[in-house]
Amino acid sequence: MKATGIVRRIDELGRIVVPKEIRRTLRIRENDSLEIFTSGSGEIILKKYSPIAELSAFAAEYASALSGTFGHTAVICDMEHVIAAAGPAKKALADKRLSQNFDAWLLTKQDLDSANGEGALIPVAQGQDVFFMQQIAVPILLNGDVAGAVLMASLETAPVMGEAETLALKTAALYLARQLDS
Repeated sequence: MKATGIVRRIDELGRIVVPKEIRRTLRIRENDSLEIFTSGSGEIILKKYSPIAELSAFAAEYASALSGTFGHTAVICDMEHVIAAAGPAKKALADKRLSQNFDAWLLTKQDLDSANGEGALIPVAQGQDVFFMQQIAVPILLNGDVAGAVLMASLETAPVMGEAETLALKTAALYLARQLDS
């Protein structure tokens, strides 16, 4: 653990303020959920909660099925990290933190389809060393809030990804949202 040198007091209601600098660095936004852990040595550990990470084994199987069906790289992510990746660019994306541009796109709650000219190509992960020629992404919406996204990307320009891939991703996003909601 890294010391920050910041000390805060607990108020009369048991609350503590997480400093703005730490929230910005860790991309903690208003209304984000935090998971609370304790250690045997009396430490309290706060971690951003990711409901999609709870489904990581299932997400890996789903990404593998999407990739196997279409032959492209399939990715399932939460709001911070790639949770599951399958296909040609799996090693370049697995367990990576999302790029700031992809994170900003997530907040728009809009579909992204560079294959049909309805959006630009956005690097998915920080330090990503592969560059896709086509990309379709659909946000996973849980009670109106974005919980993550399902993405399919291709290193090739042909064949052009189209309606079948888009429908598969929309189905995956809806299904994952229902799994999170149950």
